Amino acid sequence: MAITHHAPTVNFKGVMTKEEFKKWLATFDTNKDGRISKEELRHAIRATGAWFPWLKANKAVHAADTNGDGFIDENEMNNLVDYAEKHLNVKIA
Repeated sequence: MAITHHAPTVNFKGVMTKEEFKKWLATFDTNKDGRISKEELRHAIRATGAWFPWLKANKAVHAADTNGDGFIDENEMNNLVDYAEKHLNVKIA
């Protein structure tokens, strides 16, 4: 059974705050556990219209997941924000 997610497509050419980015990303936390998995991040990246979302999600989680559990939790979210700004064309104010 496929999980579909209908969050709005976002054009990251504009500027958003860290809090806006985190709030948007939280809409992809489908199981509401407060963490972002690779699969949830893949859906978020796909919603931006980016190519190869699975590859970008794997690289982002690898870079941001400091405790190695395969998820981005609240303590690692700033790592993900930094990664997204440098590698995913997200503009953070």
